[in-house]
Amino acid sequence: MGVGLEELLRLTVAALMQATGESQRVVAGVLGLTQTQVSRRQSGVTSWTLRDVDVLAEYYEMAALDVLAGPTRACEMLPAARRRAVRVGKGVAR
Repeated sequence: MGVGLEELLRLTVAALMQATGESQRVVAGVLGLTQTQVSRRQSGVTSWTLRDVDVLAEYYEMAALDVLAGPTRACEMLPAARRRAVRVGKGVAR
């Protein structure tokens, strides 16, 4: 059996935070929640709501269905300007 929608959404939020370099505190501010509430959603103690999905989709500049489609799709749809700059090691092209 595959990953359920709730777990897929947790993975997607984590991937978007990683891709943008944003913390749970930033996501909490966007959603009007506390960092603790976002942490509880990310750990599965509390469920993400459809309102959360709508707000996150608008914030990350994509359709709600792209957020629900999983981390790969969401990160593909993330505008380039929203991605964090990647630092690379010595001798690696930038």
